[in-house]
Amino acid sequence: MYIENARKPKGFLGRIMLTRMNRGTHARLAEWALGLFEQGGMTLDVGCGGGANIARMIARGGKVWGLDYSPVSVDKSRRLNRRAVKAGLCEIVQGDVTAMPFNDGAFDAVTAFETVYFWQPIEVAFAQAYRVVKKGGIFGVFNDADGSGEPSGNAKKLNLRIYTPDELTSLMKGAGFDKVETFRNGEFVAVIGKKH
Repeated sequence: MYIENARKPKGFLGRIMLTRMNRGTHARLAEWALGLFEQGGMTLDVGCGGGANIARMIARGGKVWGLDYSPVSVDKSRRLNRRAVKAGLCEIVQGDVTAMPFNDGAFDAVTAFETVYFWQPIEVAFAQAYRVVKKGGIFGVFNDADGSGEPSGNAKKLNLRIYTPDELTSLMKGAGFDKVETFRNGEFVAVIGKKH
């Protein structure tokens, strides 16, 4: 089923889904969200999907890593960012958010664009984000819905858990992030935690 490719893109339909994810609402959310924190240094985009946000972050400076569970997503992200990969500005790996293959304190920033809906168990994933962020670094969760109503459309079809900003704040604090802020732009929501 095509919509199932939002969870873990596979095959031809997965590649189509990733192309769609790189545009539209996803692109508008990313442009807004990337203005909320400084880029540079080392950034990790978890659930990097089709790689468009990696390209946006590279354009803002620093080195960017991508992590995705889906081999199709990793391939699409590498292809989209092939010049940056060759130049050593970008690396994209396959892996699980609950067991990230990175050293402690490796990144200045960790981002998650419209992906926490799929993370299980989510507390373990947030603890992993905390582990791989440097002291003084941030973890940002960026969603196009605030979880205030009943899931509808594709979220309902996939039985996704849409977290409210308060729930995301609680998860971040539970993982160890000290300062957590929420930002809104219409339906878009950003929750950013800082590690002290």
